[in-house]
Amino acid sequence: MQLGMIGLGRMGANMVRRLLKDGHDCIVFDLDSDNVRKLEAEGAAGAESLEDFAAKLKKPRAAWVMVPAGDPTDKTVMALAELFDAGDAIVDGGNSYFKDDLRRAEVLERKGLDYLDVGVSGGVWGLERGYCLMIGGPDEAVQRLDPIFRTLAPGVGDVERTPGRDGDPGRAEQGYLHCGPVGAGHFVKMVHNGIEYGMMQAYAEGFDLLKSVERYDFDLGAIAEVWRRGSVVTSWLLDLTATALLKDPRLDAYSGYVQDSGEGRWTILTAVEEAVPADVLSAALYARFRSRQEHTFAEKVLSAMRHGFGGHTEPPRSQ
Repeated sequence: MQLGMIGLGRMGANMVRRLLKDGHDCIVFDLDSDNVRKLEAEGAAGAESLEDFAAKLKKPRAAWVMVPAGDPTDKTVMALAELFDAGDAIVDGGNSYFKDDLRRAEVLERKGLDYLDVGVSGGVWGLERGYCLMIGGPDEAVQRLDPIFRTLAPGVGDVERTPGRDGDPGRAEQGYLHCGPVGAGHFVKMVHNGIEYGMMQAYAEGFDLLKSVERYDFDLGAIAEVWRRGSVVTSWLLDLTATALLKDPRLDAYSGYVQDSGEGRWTILTAVEEAVPADVLSAALYARFRSRQEHTFAEKVLSAMRHGFGGHTEPPRSQ
């Protein structure tokens, strides 16, 4: 089917490539015309402006917005709303705050437009591995865009089925899920990222302890490697850590200054609002704040993982 994609950064461009590979028709737009031309060379149809973008989409239109959260997303969604007609759909696939989704959806609903929020996990590896998708929005619109979600998702792959799940694999087993009405997708992705912070912090502190003990001279890369095989703490994050330690055992390439995406903060704010204890997730967020004042080996491990899954480059040591 046809989809328009606005925002052709690392994630947006690779999502288009995955869709093209599966035979979908993609209309693309980005403020950087070079990004548009690159994807035109790979089979996408480029647009010179939002007006041109809207004109090239067939009704009912479907546009996926993949730009930074906050004001850039707000402006893009509202500009599209002025160009689209009733029955068209706008998807926000960025890392938006779920409360922003509720506000935008209310405006779009008055125009007869469908608004979907999709939390996307997969980082720079999504083109090859697929993207885990957490979807919020009206049932009919989600169903209409199911072919897009199915292509972007990883599929069943070689992951063993959970004992007790029988019959044909459902959406969740294929790596995408309609989590509920508007805001639900980004809410689930927000909690996902909060958990991610906690997992990363646990690995970081563990390797920091292994490095710091004077009694033993541990090979951290080898320890990460052995844990990848049969250990209960194995994960993709551990895979990325093992790769980083093999390339740079001291992680000298990383400053230890660790950013946070915003979703970790929203997770904690929501936990406070709901009176739900989130001790580990809170501590992991505060550890990132601390990293900007003093850097430890643990923070270097965090930076290495962030670079591994998302291509994030932290500020240099002097900042």
